[in-house]
Amino acid sequence: MSVTGLLCGFAFFIVTLHSANGDVSFSFPEEMKRGSVIGNIAKDLGLETSRLSARNARIVTEGNHERYCDINLNTGDLTIAERIDRDGLCGKKASCVLKQELVLEDPLELHRISLHVQDINDNSPQFKNDIIKMEIRESADKGVRFSLDEAHDADIGQNTVQSYTLQRNEHFILNVKAKSGGRKYSELLVLEKELDREQSNEIKVLLTAVDGGSPQRSGTVVIHVTVLDANDNAPVFSQAVYKASLPENSPLDTVVVTVSAADADEGVNGEVTYDFAHVSEEDDKLFSIDRKTGEIRVIGTIDFEEMSYFELRIKAKDGLGLASYVKVIIDITDVNDNNPSIYIQSLTNPIPENASPGTEVGIINVQDRDSENNRRVRCSIQQNLPFKLVPSIKNYYSLVTTGELDRELVSDYNITITATDEGSPPLSSSKSVQLSVADVNDNPPVFEEQSYKAHVTENNKPGNSVCSVTARDPDWRQNGTVIYSILPGEVNGVPVSSFLSVNGDTGVIHAVRSFDYEQFKSFKVHVVARDNGSPPLSSNVTVSVFITDMNDNSPQILYPAPEGNSFMTDLVPKVAHRGSLVSKVIAVDADSGQNAWLSYHIVKSTDPGLFTIGLHSGEIRTQRDISESDSMKHNFIVSVKDNGQPSLSATCSMYLVISDNLAEVPELKDISYDESNSKLTSYLIIALVSVSTFFLTFIIVILAVRFCRRRKPRLLFDGAVAIPSAYLPPNYAEGDGAGTLRSVYNYDAYLTTGSCTSDFKFVTSYNDNTLPADQTLRKTSLDFAEDLDDSEGSLEVGLYDNLKAGLFFYAIPLGKKRVETFFPHNFKPKKIIVLTLNQRGKLIGFAKSHK
Repeated sequence: MSVTGLLCGFAFFIVTLHSANGDVSFSFPEEMKRGSVIGNIAKDLGLETSRLSARNARIVTEGNHERYCDINLNTGDLTIAERIDRDGLCGKKASCVLKQELVLEDPLELHRISLHVQDINDNSPQFKNDIIKMEIRESADKGVRFSLDEAHDADIGQNTVQSYTLQRNEHFILNVKAKSGGRKYSELLVLEKELDREQSNEIKVLLTAVDGGSPQRSGTVVIHVTVLDANDNAPVFSQAVYKASLPENSPLDTVVVTVSAADADEGVNGEVTYDFAHVSEEDDKLFSIDRKTGEIRVIGTIDFEEMSYFELRIKAKDGLGLASYVKVIIDITDVNDNNPSIYIQSLTNPIPENASPGTEVGIINVQDRDSENNRRVRCSIQQNLPFKLVPSIKNYYSLVTTGELDRELVSDYNITITATDEGSPPLSSSKSVQLSVADVNDNPPVFEEQSYKAHVTENNKPGNSVCSVTARDPDWRQNGTVIYSILPGEVNGVPVSSFLSVNGDTGVIHAVRSFDYEQFKSFKVHVVARDNGSPPLSSNVTVSVFITDMNDNSPQILYPAPEGNSFMTDLVPKVAHRGSLVSKVIAVDADSGQNAWLSYHIVKSTDPGLFTIGLHSGEIRTQRDISESDSMKHNFIVSVKDNGQPSLSATCSMYLVISDNLAEVPELKDISYDESNSKLTSYLIIALVSVSTFFLTFIIVILAVRFCRRRKPRLLFDGAVAIPSAYLPPNYAEGDGAGTLRSVYNYDAYLTTGSCTSDFKFVTSYNDNTLPADQTLRKTSLDFAEDLDDSEGSLEVGLYDNLKAGLFFYAIPLGKKRVETFFPHNFKPKKIIVLTLNQRGKLIGFAKSHK
């Protein structure tokens, strides 16, 4: 019958036993196939089958490394994991119990499992030798007994040797006896027919040992009897049973015990030799016996954890074949020779840094193969870590957190678990566990500075870098990736995005446009640093941008008007004393600071020793008293410089007449030219003739003005004509103390009171449309077609044209046929008309320029 049939026959022996404390036991036959079901542990323990996988149910082995059963997480069945040979595991023990443990997590549970392995008849009886040699004297009496070698069967109980049978012969019969342990042995009996060496000196019979299993198994040995002369005494041992205690790991050649037997015969019949009657192959490799002295010595490694005791059967035989047997029991004592073993049953890795104190992150199991105090283990970890070991069931510990975790401070922990037993001396072992802390977005970006200041020179190129902001986020990966942006806002009503932009990755701030200090001097923006976490965290910082002034504006002279724009003459009383204020040069500069600090210098003068100018005030004063010998007419050129680097400047011409009134001046000439003077009367006559001659032309001019008024700024002639005497620069920007003069300032210029001709007054404020910022002035000479003259009073003659940016007026001296004026660069007027006005502002004549 096959082993499979035997297994099926023993299937009914599988019984589930429940212990009082909730642990379970299973009984099943040995040699079951792998995967065979021996019971449903989930049903026996009342566990939910659906929760076994979630709770990480598993079978662990107590005390050794072999795992003989496993659990089916889907059904809860307990199955065979490895081949189980009861005879090899338990030998002749009546009960063979294997200890297993069922471990479940969440919550942690531990159930002990006892596996009772039942013996099956899978071993046949065996004799130590194929032949039993015996020497029997022919003088042996009828009924004498001879002990035979015992047959060994690895099985136990009913499956071991139950009977012996002897082949039928005429000399011997078999007597079977039972020992106290239930084992049976045989004795050979001599029958009525005594031995006769002369008839037969050798007898061979077959001895058969039969076990009680189903089916039965048997073993045979040949008994070879040599008939000798009479030997009637067998050896006798000094003890019925020999016992010895042997520490494990005893060194080789250690004497365990010495057996001794005596034989009453003499000579060869009394010489005793010793040998093992029957030992397993494993025992034969561990012990040896001296055939002459009977000393049993250690020849292999003794391990208490593998086998705690040994039972040896020793045979003493005399020289002629008589033998006797004795039992030797060796108890192995435990030595603390096994270090504790540490097993990580489960581990949560990585741990989120926001895990609360008391969070379980791992389950640790410690085992020691030694016994009693040698297997008691204490487990600990190093100090100063936010973790601790909490004892749980039996040799299980829970690794839990004891404080807050912060990945930005410590991102990895190397936890060393140390297990120490209570042996003498104690043994210990350690195991390192690497735990990583998972990042949580719990830190907003932090700028390196509380605020940033940037200084930008005006007229910068768009796209230039202004400054750089940097924010740090100690979080990891996307939680620590910083993106920069500018908060929406306005600067003087203009979106801040039209001024600055920021690189989202680097934090470098760039100028979007070119800045003009004269428009604004500083502004603030708010930069936001946001991480890429979920949810994202952010912080902002204020960036103050300061515009640095550049010396990009030349001084502009308000009074007197620039050379060629008008005829400006100041009267100096003849009685003026030293230090008297006779005139003043007024200039402004749109820049600020030292770029707008103006200084005044006379670069050319008719009489250098008569007049001086204040370096910073521009006031022209006399250096000495005026004398009769001084010339009546004086002209000089004044230069106005700023303090910038490099310095910019502008010049103007000053004309002074030493007289108490203009009536004393016989002729009023253009001092800046050396042409012959024409009398005022001639100009007046020419002007009157011109009015009548060019009246039609005037009508055409009026129509042209109205036509131009539809497209460009209007010029109204209503009453007196207002003619600007000063020109403010187009880049001039109003600022509190930034320049030398505010744009809302109005300046009045008068001819000296008491002149024989009427005064003319220019009152106007600066118009933004006067001249485009990209235009410059060019000097042009104008020749008039006719002489103008007005006997009734002084005339104001102006030149105008409809320019792109507005209207320009220039005052010219009376009685001149040729005058120099200024036009914007690249401006080509289509027509130039010279108007003649009386002192009341009435139009009395006009003339057309040749150029």
